[in-house]
Amino acid sequence: MPFITEELGAHSSWNSFFAPIEESIFAALSTVESQPGEMTPGRNHIFSAFSAPMERARVLIIGQDPYPTPGHAHGMAFSVPEKVQPLPKSLKNIFREYATDLAVAEPHSGDLSPWRDQGVILMNRIFTTRAGESNAHIRKGWEDVSTFVAQQLGQAGVVAILWGNQAQELQGYFSRSLSSPHPSPLSAYKGFFGSKPFTRCNSLLEATSREPIDWLL
Repeated sequence: MPFITEELGAHSSWNSFFAPIEESIFAALSTVESQPGEMTPGRNHIFSAFSAPMERARVLIIGQDPYPTPGHAHGMAFSVPEKVQPLPKSLKNIFREYATDLAVAEPHSGDLSPWRDQGVILMNRIFTTRAGESNAHIRKGWEDVSTFVAQQLGQAGVVAILWGNQAQELQGYFSRSLSSPHPSPLSAYKGFFGSKPFTRCNSLLEATSREPIDWLL
């Protein structure tokens, strides 16, 4: 199965990284594509979180599963294509905390590609779902893939930002991580607001002599 990760939207530099679990990726993909209903994101965007060169990877933000609304998910956790309006509520809450933490205005576009381009990997715990239904592809094999990513990037010293219980299942793989409740409207008031993930993340990077992320969108 050569270059299957490129077929799913990853940069070619990730091929060797994912090679040990290509069979697991193929098995998960086969399982979800055989399920009834439309899969989201589309096949060529499933690994878009890894579409920047691997050597840039400095931060891993872990979400839950993709937005189920058709046209919203494009392979990067919490991000939506530029023209999507109104923004999903979880993303609006992220931008509210972003504005407070960084003392800047909230962005108008929900496309988080500028973060990805700087080495922020926006990975959901579950890579796909069924359009119109959240959590449709839990326990279909994606958990093994996201666990592998966490193991490998944790060993490489990547800083993790873990929002919500599903993301925090992977906390043990990281020596440097930040955790808070998920930014969804159901939990954002329980500790996500005021958690300052952006400035705290940069402090962790600078403590190990790495360049901070320019979070401005």
